[in-house]
Amino acid sequence: MQLVNRGEGRLFLSPLVIFLLLFLGFPAIVNLVYSISTVTFETLRAPELSGYGNYLDVLSDRYFWQASWFSLRFGIITALAECLIGLFLAIFLNPLLGKRPYLMAPLMLPLMVAPAMVGLMYRLVLHEFAGPVPYYLWMWFGDSPAFLDADNAFRTLVVIETLQWTPFAFLLFHTAYSAIPSDVREAAALDGAGGWTLLTKIELPLIKPTLIIAFFIRFIDGFRVFDNIYALTGAGAGGSTTSLSIYIYQAFFKQGAIGKAVAASVVLFIASLVVLYALTALGSRRKEKT
Repeated sequence: MQLVNRGEGRLFLSPLVIFLLLFLGFPAIVNLVYSISTVTFETLRAPELSGYGNYLDVLSDRYFWQASWFSLRFGIITALAECLIGLFLAIFLNPLLGKRPYLMAPLMLPLMVAPAMVGLMYRLVLHEFAGPVPYYLWMWFGDSPAFLDADNAFRTLVVIETLQWTPFAFLLFHTAYSAIPSDVREAAALDGAGGWTLLTKIELPLIKPTLIIAFFIRFIDGFRVFDNIYALTGAGAGGSTTSLSIYIYQAFFKQGAIGKAVAASVVLFIASLVVLYALTALGSRRKEKT
């Protein structure tokens, strides 16, 4: 049964299309022009077209590739860690949260803190000379690692990011795990399925779409991370903690290289589209096989 005809459908969609064209399409076109122009803050209204030199500058800059490698590693490792810990907590705490759902609130507390505040908080706590954590480690064990130096900064940032955002993955997994019908588990138990078989053959396949979505969301968020890293290390530690977002910020505001910063943003946008397209194609193939 056709509820609306094609003309009515287009009419209903027109506000959304106009909104996208005004607030996304126009800025995107302006940025594409800036990316192939020589432009400063004084010439924003009259950029001078200069070809693809900004893209060549970006792609030949070793700091751009260093920042890309940092963002890629950081996104993958933190997404994996958050999903694995979140999945474990969702399964382990499911019986307890079923009886006492109010315990969910304190578990979500890390999500309520702004990432920049998290960075400042850990900067004070882990400070090499004034922080309480290094102080007590010195007192108890006679030694303390420099959590924010070039050798340890990446691991420290991964742990902090994982601690803050694991509740997000946990929330998604807990919702999906709780939504599995109880008769499915009862039928599996009657067929003799043990706990491990029930988990690996029935429960995990049923929540697999949620696992993929959670990993994808957390990877994208980790890949474009900015505020907590900038507040914690200031992209310092020998430049070893410069993410792509921080690279673009520094090129734009500190170097005044607007065209280069916009060109890097376009490259980042295209890379994100490629990843999104690859994941969509992979999901479509699996759906066709099933």
